[in-house]
Amino acid sequence: MQASFEIPRLRTLARHALPHVLEGTVVPLVLFLGALRLLGIWGAMVAGLGWTYVAIGRRLVMRRPVPGILVLGAVTLTARTVVALASGSVVVYFLQPTLGTALVATAFLLSVPLGRPLAERLARDFCPIPSGVLANTHVRRFFLQISLLFAFAQMANAGITLWLLLSQSLGTFVVAKTLVSWTLTGGAIAVSTWWFHHSMRRHGILAPRRVRVDDALATGSRPSAATPGGA
Repeated sequence: MQASFEIPRLRTLARHALPHVLEGTVVPLVLFLGALRLLGIWGAMVAGLGWTYVAIGRRLVMRRPVPGILVLGAVTLTARTVVALASGSVVVYFLQPTLGTALVATAFLLSVPLGRPLAERLARDFCPIPSGVLANTHVRRFFLQISLLFAFAQMANAGITLWLLLSQSLGTFVVAKTLVSWTLTGGAIAVSTWWFHHSMRRHGILAPRRVRVDDALATGSRPSAATPGGA
């Protein structure tokens, strides 16, 4: 019998991810832009780094788990700030993540001919996928194709960011870079999610989603006897 599974709704995943996005991306961006006007570029760097450690410290004091993405961000931002202060170059500070994005794109690209698609590893971090499903030929092909999609999206991200860094003012660069990154990465995630649902359901791998009682009530229909909570 062919293995199948059900993934959480996009609303559930988005609701879970939104606080982390606000804490790790939106707030640091606003803080950086504000400090840039008041304290200058070096003050803005220190302010961004300080926010990251305050967020981690607050969670530790409240005995709440620290997200891995926050720890990774703190380590990355610390390294960027130290290298920039040591070199005395603002360009070095903003060039480092661009090079990192290019390396990520290369990693996605190289994982395809090696037969170990990086997209598959990332997907398992966010959604538990049974080993029987991962062994399916259609699933393997999907993750190889999605790895190529993310490789080209990240390479485009790095190229556009580098052009913005060399051609725009600092304030414009910070805002435009964030928008470009969100658009390309978010677009790749949206396309891959739609593609996954469409492809897996077509091949009978993704289990049909069960109709919930609250969904049925919202649409004005009555839940059937087979539906949990039905009459």
